[in-house]
Amino acid sequence: MPSPIAAAARCTASPRGHATRPTRLRGGPLNHHRTAAAAATLAGLLAAAAPPDAQAAAGDPANTVVVTGNALGSDALAQPSSVLTGDALAQRRAGTLGETLDGLAGVSATRYGPQASRPVIRGLDGDRIRLLDNGGASADASNLSFDHAVAIDPLVIDRVEVLRGPAALLYGGNATGGVVNTLDNRIPRAPVDGLGGRAELRLGGAASERAAAAVLEGGSAATAGGSGLNWHVDAADHRSDDLRTPLFTPLRDGQPDAPTRRVLNSGGHIQSAAVGASLADADGFAGLALDGYRNDYGTTVEPDVTIRMRREHLAAAFERRRLAGPLGAWFSQVEGQASVTRYQHQEVDGNGSVATTFKSLGQNLRLQARHQPVALGSGAQLQGVVGLQAERLDFSALGDEAFVPATHSRSDALFVQEALQWHGATLSAGLRSEKAQVQSDGDPADSTSPRFGGPQTRQFAPRSISLGLVLPLDASAAATGAGPGHGWQFSASVGDTQRAPAYYELFANGLHAATGTVEVGDPSLGLERSRHLEAGLAWQGDGRSVKAQLWRTRFASYIGLDTQGDTRDIGGSAVPVYRFTSVPATLHGAELEARQRWRSGSGDSAWAWEASAALDLVHGRNNATGEPLPRLAPQRTTLGLQAAQGGWRWGAQWRRLAAQNDVPANDAPTPGAHLVDLWTSWDTRGPAGSSAVWTLRLANAGNALAYNAATLPTARWLAPAGARALSGTLRLAF
Repeated sequence: MPSPIAAAARCTASPRGHATRPTRLRGGPLNHHRTAAAAATLAGLLAAAAPPDAQAAAGDPANTVVVTGNALGSDALAQPSSVLTGDALAQRRAGTLGETLDGLAGVSATRYGPQASRPVIRGLDGDRIRLLDNGGASADASNLSFDHAVAIDPLVIDRVEVLRGPAALLYGGNATGGVVNTLDNRIPRAPVDGLGGRAELRLGGAASERAAAAVLEGGSAATAGGSGLNWHVDAADHRSDDLRTPLFTPLRDGQPDAPTRRVLNSGGHIQSAAVGASLADADGFAGLALDGYRNDYGTTVEPDVTIRMRREHLAAAFERRRLAGPLGAWFSQVEGQASVTRYQHQEVDGNGSVATTFKSLGQNLRLQARHQPVALGSGAQLQGVVGLQAERLDFSALGDEAFVPATHSRSDALFVQEALQWHGATLSAGLRSEKAQVQSDGDPADSTSPRFGGPQTRQFAPRSISLGLVLPLDASAAATGAGPGHGWQFSASVGDTQRAPAYYELFANGLHAATGTVEVGDPSLGLERSRHLEAGLAWQGDGRSVKAQLWRTRFASYIGLDTQGDTRDIGGSAVPVYRFTSVPATLHGAELEARQRWRSGSGDSAWAWEASAALDLVHGRNNATGEPLPRLAPQRTTLGLQAAQGGWRWGAQWRRLAAQNDVPANDAPTPGAHLVDLWTSWDTRGPAGSSAVWTLRLANAGNALAYNAATLPTARWLAPAGARALSGTLRLAF
């Protein structure tokens, strides 16, 4: 099998700047025999997991209400979702949000080095994935460039909700690919009585991590009615060195470097802290929180450049249920949130000088109200929510790598979502209407090298429509009104989504050193338009669950960053030019998941077991050229087994990453890999509900060399996954 370095070198060294078509590697996602075999194997596991009775498994994640995806607070959600909390989140927690979620069904990561990794959902990244912070906008510059980290610290979050597929109805066109919502309780949403908290210490791993985090919460809910003042404080510190890897040959600027076992300039230091308070009772809450985030890290692709990131975030939120008076006659619940985010990051050269400074000021306001249920007869009931959202983002870039002018983005939206429930089935429909404006200040008056022209303003009016159905197929569940999540159920959704182009897609024009390209926007771009169709089948009961999803998204206009082979002379070097263009495109894929729990033995010697299996795949095509879309994750298969007895737990997971051969001409195939992780933990209980959990993990036990096909090629061959490494974690709670 040809080496990835040689294949990538062939792509970068072709005449006239054009990439040659790489040789296909065997075993990739286009090998239909292997794809079919893997699907058949997993289908067997799915069939074996479905027993004849249909009792729902208590505590299964499928029973968890996904607040992010359903403003009605119901579990009748046609859109597929994943929830990480408690032990499941603790086991997956990594240094970045992207790495924490990588490997969930349909979710991969950009992994531009170990410090900057943004979630990718079903092949879509950048401005098509909506990152939320406690349901509100998370303003940073991570969608502008792959080397910009997400300003969210996974160490202090206590829940993550992931929606796969369009969620534009509630969150706008830049949720075309999905939503990732992190929750941290910095504004306490329920009354707290007394003092409690948790702490975590992490050591080791392939990057020699030294990380610590602490959360402390208290309140006085013992007052009459269970209401009172609640407060929250958290702090975290995370340091890491250059990532250790299996032996590999880095490819930099199209040329191989000396073989190494480290990712150069990949260390970092993250610090975060927050304080929040609320007044809460049984009917709602109102509160404020202030948090700060600092991240200093190497950029991997530029061996002598570091990024100095700073973010301050002020948030306010409220919720009120069981409303009284005239308002209560119409609405059963109102809620809202507002935030202001000040963000800055500086790109610092090796001599200590600041080359470029990126700044942004983001503001977000969201209000929504749930109307009183309406009885329609024959047991049918209509519930719904109406809302409005307003966002503002002022962005500027100053310095050598300011490839985007100062811009001002504005959007205002109204949305409505209604759900008709009848005998356990739920039919939902929604509409969102937006007004968006993106304004460029153009070149400064004293500019000596104008690139952006004069001031320009573009206005857009995107709208989104969606329909969804959740239908229980088990007759007994439907008859008793048990609803979705019990027995077999069918789900389907269809949607039409429009997205206004982002400021950098419109107005970029200059050298982007982090990607080694000149990026050029198109001020004439129109709306990105897509239509989505999805169907799912799920079964849950008796400690077992099965989920299967098939989906297809067709873009009438897909805004992508691509090259036509032309170059621009920058300092005597011919730098390839990449342009944001609109093309027709199609993505489609499948996701299969199965889980089974059982017990063996009895009494104190009883064992609790859990086996899991998953498979996902995504294919994308530029319909104008017939070429594959870039940076798509390969077919992935995962098998896991966990066992528990008393306070001890053991676990093993095997992941197969198929070779990704289905790539455009300017990319190279990514070889496959097999990754094995092993872990054990011991949970000991103390007085007054306190606990301590010790975990020992061996990551990449086979020391496999694994590259990420979803990473931009300029970083992919410089930053493979970490080597075999042992890490330890201590979690305390009281």
